[in-house]
Amino acid sequence: MSRIFYAIALIWVLSSAALAHDFSALARVLPDQSKITDQGRAGVRVELALTQGVPYRIFTLQDPYRMVLDFQEVDWTGLDHETFLQSRRISDVQYGAYVPGWSRMVLELGAPLAVDTADLRVDPADGSARLALNLKGTDFTAFAAGAGAPRQPGWDLPEPAVAPAKPGHSIARTLRVMLDPGHGGIDPGAEVGGTDEKTLMLTFARELREVLLRSGHYEVVMTRVDDHFVSLERRIALANRAGADIFVSLHADILSDGRAHGAAVYTLSKDASDVASLRLAERHDRGDLISGIDLSGSDDQIADVLLDMARRETRPRTTALARALADGMAQQGGPMNNKPIRTASFSVLKAADIPSVLIELGFLSSPRDFENIQDPEWRAKMAVGIFNGLEQWRQDDLVMRSLIGQ
Repeated sequence: MSRIFYAIALIWVLSSAALAHDFSALARVLPDQSKITDQGRAGVRVELALTQGVPYRIFTLQDPYRMVLDFQEVDWTGLDHETFLQSRRISDVQYGAYVPGWSRMVLELGAPLAVDTADLRVDPADGSARLALNLKGTDFTAFAAGAGAPRQPGWDLPEPAVAPAKPGHSIARTLRVMLDPGHGGIDPGAEVGGTDEKTLMLTFARELREVLLRSGHYEVVMTRVDDHFVSLERRIALANRAGADIFVSLHADILSDGRAHGAAVYTLSKDASDVASLRLAERHDRGDLISGIDLSGSDDQIADVLLDMARRETRPRTTALARALADGMAQQGGPMNNKPIRTASFSVLKAADIPSVLIELGFLSSPRDFENIQDPEWRAKMAVGIFNGLEQWRQDDLVMRSLIGQ
């Protein structure tokens, strides 16, 4: 049967079981009974034990080869990566929250694999469920013919949550700022000692939002308000849909050499300003890959955006925004990176007509930065610094735009 019909059939069968057993709450994975193992010539076996049955779907993606399992919905707490993945034919596995109401598991395939059999059994006594997948090798042509995500436009596009400006004195109209906490859900971002980037950045985005709202000069939009995944393309789409005047992406990454430290502000450029910036851009884009995003056909659309005539106006405004933000944070004590203004080809910054910057609040690979970012008092200073930078930029921007008659 076809890939899409196969996925729908699985959901229908499991939904029928769910209705029979009144499955409606979040299912939990049972780590001790779940594993991925090699079966010799027979292929690979995936076994997932859950506290209850949930609807699910399966599809494959190429470039690179991946198999995606979506569940409605699973809590993966306690599932240890090394214990769970025991197959040499699966390069890696990623799992976590996806969009509201859905969880995702992504298998990175060393070579093309296809689902040979899928068997879900629900215990009639306690409702627990066991999903068993047998994967077998297939040829490149057959894999390519069946690869691709089911087309459900907008299903992973949440409405942007807009917080209106609070009453206060304003020198001009309020600006709508899109705050973009990096990563989320299945994509944790950088991880150090049980602490992950996605959680730290969501915390800081909420704190920064409050600082901006209290001024009365800003409306604030968030690409995500909880621990869910939002693709890079969707983050840009949300900013455009919300009519954002400014886009600020928030990150705290890791560089393997361990020498990077201090805050930095990045703007978009086809060519990275340095090797470290190039590595960061590649790392950020990999978040979409490991999360099971179908990127086929998207590159050309993004490239077209870069050719938009609006870029001529947006580029100098973006550069001025980056400088103002870096100055604002520096005046609050930073510490700043030795090159606080950098450029790279970050996909999340490719909106043509919205000044867009990416702030690395620090690097979790730096012990000093890691300690600072976990400190609420330090984060409060950085939030004030970003606010001060935005205030300076908005005043300068008003003057510049009045000079050119806009």
